[in-house]
Amino acid sequence: MSKIKKGKGAEWAKLFRIITLVFSISFFTYWFIKKSAMGIVKDSLALQVINKLPQPLDFYVINLNDPDANKAIETKHIGKIRPEYYRIEYLKMEKSNEYWIVGYLGKKNLVYFTQHSVPNKNIDQIIEVQNYINQSVKLSDIAKKQVEAYNYENIKQGIWVTLDFLLLFLNLVLLIRRK
Repeated sequence: MSKIKKGKGAEWAKLFRIITLVFSISFFTYWFIKKSAMGIVKDSLALQVINKLPQPLDFYVINLNDPDANKAIETKHIGKIRPEYYRIEYLKMEKSNEYWIVGYLGKKNLVYFTQHSVPNKNIDQIIEVQNYINQSVKLSDIAKKQVEAYNYENIKQGIWVTLDFLLLFLNLVLLIRRK
């Protein structure tokens, strides 16, 4: 659209580019605020994970919809927790009564897997990680695939957002430049 320089088409092209820029900036502002906002949800279960191990572990929580079918509905990255530190995550447990905690040492080395049931959704959970444990090899393989899929989706989304920001920046610079 920046190649149209004269006539009525140039005015419409410039108006279209301005509207596109305003919409894009508004959308990405909303998206960034939504992604950055803390995940406190009404009627959610607070899960506190405490790392008592001597090295930091990268933790994920997998919330299950149907525990019998092993369908993961939500995978969340809690973060890398240093020794003697903790993280709090809020889980929506309306359709679920079980969650898994997966811990990685490095990128690919799964060293911690536990399966937790929630008998009372009104009581918050505190999990202390004191040893390297894998409660179930079969379930940990399923969890590993879910975490890999979650990380793949995040990488794919990061690439698209980066490309969109590049196009947004180029369009903004071409719109406001002077000869």
